[in-house]
Amino acid sequence: MDKEYHIKASGSAPILALENISLTYRVNPVLRNINWRIQPGEQWAIVGRNSAGKSSLAAIISGSAKHFVGTCTVADHVLERGIAYVCFEQQKTLIERDKKLDDSEFRPDAADPGTTVRQALSLDKTLSAETQEWIERLGIEHILDRGIRFISTGEARKTLLAQAICRIPGLLILDTPTDGLDKRSQQTMRDALNSLLAKPRPVILLYRDIQQLPEGITHLLVLDEGKTLAQGRKLDVLARADVQAVFARSEQHLVELPMDSQADKPLTEDVLILNHVSVRYGDNVILNDVSWRMSQHQHAILAGPNGSGKTTLLSLITGDNPKAYGQDITVFGMKRGSGESVWDIKRCFGVVDSASHLNFPARQRTLHVVISGFYDSHGLYHTPTDAQVRQAKAWMRSFGLDHLINTEFDTLSFGQQRIILLARAMVKQPKMLILDEPTLGLDAVHTQQLLNAIDHVANGGRTQLIFVSHSVGEYPKCINQCLEFVPHDSGYQLACRNLAPGELP
Repeated sequence: MDKEYHIKASGSAPILALENISLTYRVNPVLRNINWRIQPGEQWAIVGRNSAGKSSLAAIISGSAKHFVGTCTVADHVLERGIAYVCFEQQKTLIERDKKLDDSEFRPDAADPGTTVRQALSLDKTLSAETQEWIERLGIEHILDRGIRFISTGEARKTLLAQAICRIPGLLILDTPTDGLDKRSQQTMRDALNSLLAKPRPVILLYRDIQQLPEGITHLLVLDEGKTLAQGRKLDVLARADVQAVFARSEQHLVELPMDSQADKPLTEDVLILNHVSVRYGDNVILNDVSWRMSQHQHAILAGPNGSGKTTLLSLITGDNPKAYGQDITVFGMKRGSGESVWDIKRCFGVVDSASHLNFPARQRTLHVVISGFYDSHGLYHTPTDAQVRQAKAWMRSFGLDHLINTEFDTLSFGQQRIILLARAMVKQPKMLILDEPTLGLDAVHTQQLLNAIDHVANGGRTQLIFVSHSVGEYPKCINQCLEFVPHDSGYQLACRNLAPGELP
């Protein structure tokens, strides 16, 4: 029988005590016999690779997971102030709720900004002194009056962190807080975390990579496949060979790609041409005088800070942004607005991004997720042809995932899901594959596996790549063009350069 004990403890007791905690999800064990205590003055991080059980344990502690076995005891002073849990899924829920409340079609200006960052940070019209301090520390002053649906992933992450901190919870749990941030913002976030960890307020951080741990962490709990591998003082845990082995990179077996040798070839040497393209919303300039030319056989990395315009630029190329029309944009020899249909455009592109990753409905078979790529849908709502089924299976086999064909997508590790989405993007053999922060949320092992798979695509067929990153960090070996948004008087300016063989971006 499932048990949930959330018992108040005296002030002299541990801040948190877990005894024999186990959790099963659809008959699959997620956590097994976790025993753990946090004493006053200790600052802990839970570390482990994708699917180790970190988020599930955090959900139990925060109270959002109810059906577990074992005992969770929380000190009374923590319960009185509450437990705040900041994670990627929370960001998704906040934005989805705001979309449901969108009343643009009933407004005379046809624009509903929704909940603004300022409103998200305060229940009233004024911001407290501490809230203002964290706004400045995290660098989000410029987005206070912008709707949360219209800010970048990194800006949303910083907004949620400021919101949680300023409510002064009894316990703050942060899931990979530097995810989705550009290089400068990552350092800002690390400074903010060390400031938090220096205070007596208890904080639990979740990480996939032991290299990302802040200095202020004193203790580690290492999970591996739902079990405790190690726990104790940070330096003692990190010195263990079995802990180091868990985070070591591994090889994957890739086979020949099922590419169609008779696929259409580009009609022109340049596959993308943008001449003096600009985008503004009211007084807010997103893109200013952007020009870019991408030729056949080029694979580009697009880098830049949060809010610099990367996502907007991609939406112009894919035709998802109506501001693409009426501007000098040519894609695969066809100028935007020259009579092409939405589906003419979409069939040229395959996309892997965090938004599509989080939008798949529950209980979808992995094979059906891959087949849905033929229809650009989140889920399979058509009866596929035999040829489509064969093609989907072939792409899964090419990435070494054929053993997962009948597995439910949402039971896979985050890293396996991301490579499945790469297969989904490739089943229709697009001319262009857009990878928007594809390694976001992946541990080091799955990151390398995904980059290997991306290079496999670039080397084995006609598809060209646009690889989007907040900073020029880890990227596929095939990259031979670098585009970077750099600070400029008017905001950001796009700098473009072609790379010689072996030249680093």
